[in-house]
Amino acid sequence: MKKCYLLLTLLFASVLSCKNDQNKEVESKGPAAVQEVSIAKSSFEDLNGNPIELSDFKGKRVLLNYWATWCRPCVEEMPAMLRAQEVLANENYVFLLASDQSIDKIKAFKDNKKFDFTFLKFNGSLTDMNINALPTTFIYNESGKFMNRVDGATEWDSPKILDKLKAIK
Repeated sequence: MKKCYLLLTLLFASVLSCKNDQNKEVESKGPAAVQEVSIAKSSFEDLNGNPIELSDFKGKRVLLNYWATWCRPCVEEMPAMLRAQEVLANENYVFLLASDQSIDKIKAFKDNKKFDFTFLKFNGSLTDMNINALPTTFIYNESGKFMNRVDGATEWDSPKILDKLKAIK
């Protein structure tokens, strides 16, 4: 009986010591794990998976359109947006079309529709951006300052809209 009691005590002590070692290991890995999680992923990626930030376009006026392949108004406004991009080519504008869909879906859309835009994968949350419907477009000046927001599909190549875009400084 004493042998059995001694054996159970040793077994219990070894289990406790292993458990304490595991906790120490987790504790030592804890801060590193938290640090890895807190490293922010880039807000955008190009279609090759390279990180892109809006600050990469500082010095340009940016028309950033949030859209989706399944969004009919988004797709319907693209021809007018393409014409506006051509008209504004000498106005230092860059047109960026960002979707939170997969890069593969965006690539397939681009290949199918043949729209000549800079398409991006958006890695953030549309809700956090206060975007509740698509399309939504943000316009930034050459300093990177937010200037305007347009909710819903727009006739981007209308004289009125083109004049407003040209006036952004």
